Amino acid sequence: MAPLLTLDALLFNMIGGQLKRFAKARKDLLVAVNEIVRHMFDEIDYVLEGKNAERFAILYSQGSGGEGRTSIKVPKVYWTYTRKSILALEWIDGIKLTDAERISKANLNRKKMIDEGLYCSLRQLLEDGFFHADPHPGNLVATEDGSLAYFDFGMMGDIPRHYRVGLIQMLVHYVNRDPLGLANDFHSLGFVPEGTDLHAVATALSVAFGDGRRQSNDFQGVMNHLYDVMYDFNFSLPPDYALVIRALGSLEGTAKALDPDFKVIESAYPFVIGRLLADPSPDMRKILRELLIRDDGSIRWNRLERLIAAISQQSSEESSKKPGDENTASSSDWRSFDMHSVVSATEDLFHFILSRKGWRVRVFLIQDIVKASDAFLQETTFPGIFEEEGNTGELNPERSRMIRRLINGVQSFRQAISLAPNAWTAMLIRVALKPESQRFILDVFLALVNYSHDKVPETCWICMSKYLNYLDRQWSFLMGLVELANSSAK
Repeated sequence: MAPLLTLDALLFNMIGGQLKRFAKARKDLLVAVNEIVRHMFDEIDYVLEGKNAERFAILYSQGSGGEGRTSIKVPKVYWTYTRKSILALEWIDGIKLTDAERISKANLNRKKMIDEGLYCSLRQLLEDGFFHADPHPGNLVATEDGSLAYFDFGMMGDIPRHYRVGLIQMLVHYVNRDPLGLANDFHSLGFVPEGTDLHAVATALSVAFGDGRRQSNDFQGVMNHLYDVMYDFNFSLPPDYALVIRALGSLEGTAKALDPDFKVIESAYPFVIGRLLADPSPDMRKILRELLIRDDGSIRWNRLERLIAAISQQSSEESSKKPGDENTASSSDWRSFDMHSVVSATEDLFHFILSRKGWRVRVFLIQDIVKASDAFLQETTFPGIFEEEGNTGELNPERSRMIRRLINGVQSFRQAISLAPNAWTAMLIRVALKPESQRFILDVFLALVNYSHDKVPETCWICMSKYLNYLDRQWSFLMGLVELANSSAK
């Protein structure tokens, strides 16, 4: 057997050498071939595969389900009968994920299985780093109780923290449509050769992705956009990252067997946000700031609004949860945010904004606050608050939308605070007592006074008149109802 394996290895290296020359000396091709050969040797070492299975089980199958039940299963290794060329495993009955008919007959919850599989995969790639590199439908089955069972632990990857953080950063830059940020990520991770013009890479990425309409949230779509750029700039993927790409592609393909509309990037985003909020390390805090604050210091209000809305949605879901709903909620608990982590991340964000490095953010914040106050003080907009929603903004739709967004944002923030009122109150008091906060509040007050001192008197009288008119109409409506009730009684 050994001579045959040696011959296979030599054959792969010969093919790799010829392809390398044919493909204009692209150095990553031979590396990729060598990595495949290395994993071929690993996959025929069943002692190593058994150890991989046990490590995977310890990391990902212990207590992942509700009420002590595990939603991820790994077959037990029987070491008494296992040798380098023999692997003895526990038998697990299951249904192939591609067998839609049997899954339907078993009344299995497809969404729950996708959630559990996605959560397990994201933990592998972004938290612990030890991952199954080949999660295709042949290596996963659904059990009768709705759990997912993994098999075949011969091809595994183990990526260091630097690469895991890099994955998160690339996702954030992709969502932010920041091609230069992506180009810098590729450079820092060693994907592009030293001396490469990163601005040229960024330009090529901009062309490849086009405008927002062409931006894809499925992994295959993203890779289709990247292929030409990777070839033109001689990208060289580290071996472990080549396995990550394989794992992500296999994951999406497996999930699509259960849900054809599944998109791995879109589905992974809540997990990534949760990681950014929960991890207080400097590099993760930096990525969180990049998610919410542009390079020039301006705030991505749309992104912040969506984040606050997601947290407040968790509040409304928990308040409406019934006592018997624990099992149904367990499958998607990983999408929830830990409120103490959210409070801690918010405090760190405040500290950055109030620091010397955050001076540009403070300038934009003051400008945005002045714009918001101006919208409230405009006679053409402020009265719209007292009109029916269908009439709001007829005179100035842009300012009306701003007011509505502010009102919705404040309401969402109040709901988020209701999840951990003591933690939020303590944090806000700590921040408010800082001298930097007091100076910033004074700057905001002076900016508002300087901007609106000549507008406030006239606008206030107009707003008061409109408000009195609104109350008069409401009073007339109520009196009409009273008269109607009296006439009906007679």
